[in-house]
Amino acid sequence: MPMSFLTADDDLRDHAHPAEEPLPFEDRGRWRRPYRPGPWRVAGAALLLLLSAYLLVSALIIVLAGTLKGGAVCLAAAVVVIGCALRTLRVGIWVSSHGLRQVGLLWTRTLPWAQVASVRTVQQPVRWLGLPRGVQGQALVVRRHSGDALRVLLTDHSADFLSRPEAFDRAADVLEAWADEHRVPR
Repeated sequence: MPMSFLTADDDLRDHAHPAEEPLPFEDRGRWRRPYRPGPWRVAGAALLLLLSAYLLVSALIIVLAGTLKGGAVCLAAAVVVIGCALRTLRVGIWVSSHGLRQVGLLWTRTLPWAQVASVRTVQQPVRWLGLPRGVQGQALVVRRHSGDALRVLLTDHSADFLSRPEAFDRAADVLEAWADEHRVPR
């Protein structure tokens, strides 16, 4: 029985898609992430889920000891941590024929393709794993027709691409191809 998460990688390796097809999906109106979440992002979410498991066990022990209010507090904390873990996995860039969506932990911004002037990769100082420490790296930036820049989309030192430069290059190429395909020139 093949494991689906392994066969998806094998499909990408074995059957390289031509440059004309940025993504191998039929429904371009559906929001898709053009890259896989990185190991650092998945590890962070797994640690949050482990913490929530401890909180759920402690809530059970507290309720069995007879303190219903304390158990409810632990249960609520576990639900919040589970929500944070799931949201952490959704953080990133999503594309569709409608536009470009940038999802953060507490915010989401959607930019229609009609407002996108350019999507390109630049060398600049970037944040390492989102921490204040800055290093020299590559970033994918979007310029609007109004001239202002959107928050940096992707960096090669983010939780999705740290130690995976080929994955960053592939994701940047896919996002640039989507922008070229759907962008309205002015």
